[in-house]
Amino acid sequence: MVSLAQCLGDIPGDSSKTESVMAFIVFEGLDGSGKSTLIQKLHTLLESSGEDVVLTREPGGTPLAEDIRHLLLRTKGEAPVPTAELLLYEAARAQHVESRIRPSLEQNKWVLCDRFYGSTLAFQCGGRSIDRSLVDQLNCIATGGMKPDLWVLLDLSLEESLRRRNSRDARGEKPLDRFEKEANDFHVKVRDYYLKLANEDIENWLVLNAEASPEQLFNELQQRMRARGWLKL
Repeated sequence: MVSLAQCLGDIPGDSSKTESVMAFIVFEGLDGSGKSTLIQKLHTLLESSGEDVVLTREPGGTPLAEDIRHLLLRTKGEAPVPTAELLLYEAARAQHVESRIRPSLEQNKWVLCDRFYGSTLAFQCGGRSIDRSLVDQLNCIATGGMKPDLWVLLDLSLEESLRRRNSRDARGEKPLDRFEKEANDFHVKVRDYYLKLANEDIENWLVLNAEASPEQLFNELQQRMRARGWLKL
């Protein structure tokens, strides 16, 4: 088993690699930030270049993890207490990493993931005020030390996030889930923690202004990927 010290340090094959022809890219941000749109644009670009690409998400990504997702996001029934919530996320992540993410990377496929353990840090440490060392340790256990090659944070103001979420709900496109119904202060803390994470690791986090157009966001992402040698100039 990978030690916590190894998880928090540099592990060969993690986000420090730059020569690979594929990458593990994670997209993070408040709900309504445009993650899905950006992921789809990148997926289309990579597939058009002949790349094998896996699209996945957290919580979820496997049948068991999707069942856990339902427990975490449902608005009816008993809500998990913060510690149970954290453990459910980590259980789903362990299944996801071992059943889907790691095998895909070993097959030299690109993996584009909507949320990963950055969300757990932001939502459970920032939003729920759970101790960072505990979350780091559980993330380490669940991932076996795996780290994304790039984190893409679509940073969005609370006001715009609320507007977008409520608009989708009013149109019947996506009912608000348990987290989206949290108090405004919760979401402010989540956003602040995301920015804290990005500032801790500037090299591996790309922060985008989610109020920009989808085309501008995609152009900025492609620039970072070209700088990493992942896309042809």
